[in-house]
Amino acid sequence: MSAVDDRGSAGAGAGVGGGAERGVGVEAGVGGGGGSGGAAAGVPGRGPGLVGDVGAGGALPDSPAGRLQALFEGHRLTPTQRRIAHSMVRRAADVPFLSSVELAELAGVSQPSVTRFAVALGFDGYPALRRHLREVAPAEPSAEPGSYNEYQQAVEAEIENLRHLAEVLADPRPVLRAGRLLAASRPLPVLGLRAAAAQAYGFAYFAAKVHPDVRLLHEGGTMINDRIDAAVRAGATALLCFALPRHPREVVDTLAYAKAVGLTVVTVADSAFAPVAKVSDLLLPAAVGTGLAFDTACAPMLLGRVLLEAMCDDLPDAQARLEEFDARAATRGLFVE
Repeated sequence: MSAVDDRGSAGAGAGVGGGAERGVGVEAGVGGGGGSGGAAAGVPGRGPGLVGDVGAGGALPDSPAGRLQALFEGHRLTPTQRRIAHSMVRRAADVPFLSSVELAELAGVSQPSVTRFAVALGFDGYPALRRHLREVAPAEPSAEPGSYNEYQQAVEAEIENLRHLAEVLADPRPVLRAGRLLAASRPLPVLGLRAAAAQAYGFAYFAAKVHPDVRLLHEGGTMINDRIDAAVRAGATALLCFALPRHPREVVDTLAYAKAVGLTVVTVADSAFAPVAKVSDLLLPAAVGTGLAFDTACAPMLLGRVLLEAMCDDLPDAQARLEEFDARAATRGLFVE
């Protein structure tokens, strides 16, 4: 889908401020309920299909991160264990070379928690898990940042997040499925609260140029369920949510309500182990950077643009709408060349 309006110029800005309330980034796996909700990808009966999982229509990508995520399938993990799993997936190339103490520091948990995590996966302890990882996911340890300052390290971390996203998108079927769901929903509610409000706004801004009825839900409160009810009465069949850490309880509650009234929930979240996993029908993970005082959300922003592209491909009049907008913009002198 080729855009002819101002998609490129505003696209970058949509990610600015996307991590406005970071707290601790690895808390993405905390608050997801007990050990049963939002566990590892592919847990029978859990609900959401994940990018690359069997429920979404394909195998996990053959990469260190993909093989790690496959290892977690079928296991019910506690919030602390999901936190460890999330950290391992994000540092998949390094994990086989980390000690249990180093992994605990990376995930922000205790060393005994790492040992219990390994046992939960069926190993005798962490050394056995690490040996297994070296066998199934051989990789050279990533280079140390060396002389990079903290700002450069933050950029390098985001580059790694984008590389991971590229690996996940090697199987495009989940994104294509999401695009079809979003294109077919008239109207299309787009939810993003607090730190994720910028991502939701950016998506809704561009989607409104090709989709006939996009409804942005970026302010919480008691009326948000009323707006979902109104969308359902108008014919909505799906809802798109952007969910970033720290995850507001209101987002989890809102998604649960959306599912209860019959909407198919498509969620872009920072991790497959995020608290919103248990209330999503299709979850598309894109990691955030946590190296600065506030999270950076380059990968979620880019995944949002990928979803826009997939949605455009399922909207027959998308190109005509963009060309019409471009003509009106030129007549009005809307943009400075």
